[in-house]
Amino acid sequence: MEKHLELGLIGKNISYSFSQRYFEDKFKKLELSSYTYTLFDLDCIDQVDLLFKNPHLKGFNVTIPYKQQIIPLLDELSPEASKIGAVNTVKILSSGKKKGFNTDVFGFEKTLLAHKTQGHNAALILGDGGAAKAVKYILDQHHIPHTTVSRKGALNFDNLKSATVSAHPLIIQTTPVGTFPHVQDCIEFPFEGLSQQHLIIDLIYNPHYTKFIKKAAEKGSKTVNGYYMLEQQAEKAWEIWNLE
Repeated sequence: MEKHLELGLIGKNISYSFSQRYFEDKFKKLELSSYTYTLFDLDCIDQVDLLFKNPHLKGFNVTIPYKQQIIPLLDELSPEASKIGAVNTVKILSSGKKKGFNTDVFGFEKTLLAHKTQGHNAALILGDGGAAKAVKYILDQHHIPHTTVSRKGALNFDNLKSATVSAHPLIIQTTPVGTFPHVQDCIEFPFEGLSQQHLIIDLIYNPHYTKFIKKAAEKGSKTVNGYYMLEQQAEKAWEIWNLE
């Protein structure tokens, strides 16, 4: 009899997530009837202990707000997860140990290299959460200087000026503002600082076009959403779960 193998996603208010549909489609294509992918909507990170007791669990993805909170509950971290301080993929090793990885870095790097040009040589990162940490890691790997705009930082959404935006031709929006169902929400941002030379990457994938992306496109900027990054990080997670 084929062994039942379980994967899933932990997070909070994650019914909108694309992951379950993505992996269920993958299981069908690969004719893997023994696999299931479940959304584990947790009220607090402590509830993950129940998951770890599941003998069929092979691993899971991690999303907001648990990418950092999961770390103390793991036995090992991959080098990139350790450096970033955020985990979005957990693998249960054959030894029973729980190891954390960050596949957001892989997905973001693929997205960045698919769209950036030589002119995109200075970046502005909007937000300072777990996703922003993955972005910073990749920008550092490619020697692209970056500045962070955050709610409580010295540079914040209240004092960000259009001249600063103009001086940073690469803008990465990492906050959840504008995510479904709050599609009319948008961060405070001086869009007049944007130009046709700008590349805007918004990590949100639902909706496809956030209010932020639409406003940036009106200024002639090249815009990219988070869907390709999401696909690429999911494929990297699948690869991790299937390596021993």
